[in-house]
Amino acid sequence: MMSKEKIKHTYDVLAERYNALIDHKPHNAYYDRPNTLGLIENPNGKKILDAACGPGKYAEELLAKGAEVVGFDISPEMIKYAKERNQNKGAFFVHDLEQPFESLEEHTFDTVVCALAMHYIQNWDKTLEEFYRVLKPNGHLVMSIEHPFFEYTYFKSKNYFDVEPVSCTWNGFGFPVEVHSYRRSLQDCIHPLLKNGFMLDTLLEPKPVAAFEKLDPKHFKELNEFPAFMCIRAIKK
Repeated sequence: MMSKEKIKHTYDVLAERYNALIDHKPHNAYYDRPNTLGLIENPNGKKILDAACGPGKYAEELLAKGAEVVGFDISPEMIKYAKERNQNKGAFFVHDLEQPFESLEEHTFDTVVCALAMHYIQNWDKTLEEFYRVLKPNGHLVMSIEHPFFEYTYFKSKNYFDVEPVSCTWNGFGFPVEVHSYRRSLQDCIHPLLKNGFMLDTLLEPKPVAAFEKLDPKHFKELNEFPAFMCIRAIKK
């Protein structure tokens, strides 16, 4: 089993550079973020849980649109930057996505957003049970994940149907860092949602927005031909 400490350590190490680059780093700013946040309809006045909030950039955009945001992340360094970035707006605390959200009451949130974090979890059931519990009836879960077809090719997997630990080196933050995660099939991305009481509402294979092209024309072309991420909106039945 992958060490949770490895993931925490990776993001503690990355936090300063990640926070500094997040506003305009193409895959985040002009690919994942606009597409994922675009699935949250009318955030104004809504109570939103930002699960695995990183340095609080998604929260910042939601707060600016009038939402009330609570965020958590496994990395204390990331939470430090989330608090700094959002000053006295929002509430941010250190918590592991796989542990019960004991400080959060049931039927509290209109929306849970979880951007590019579920691939750090081997078994999604406990996390999805908690998302379901804290959402109001008919509340929305909005999440982005790495696209299962992209990952299968990228990691040169031998068996598509396995949930398998994988790792790669990120070089986009000024120094190389090894990142461990889990690759899974499309079925294993969708079935846990249905099993845990959610109804699939939207499945989006996103395309980058225009601002991406100027910063990274190579990946702009690639992402318009084949997706690297997948965005899902599900409703608490």
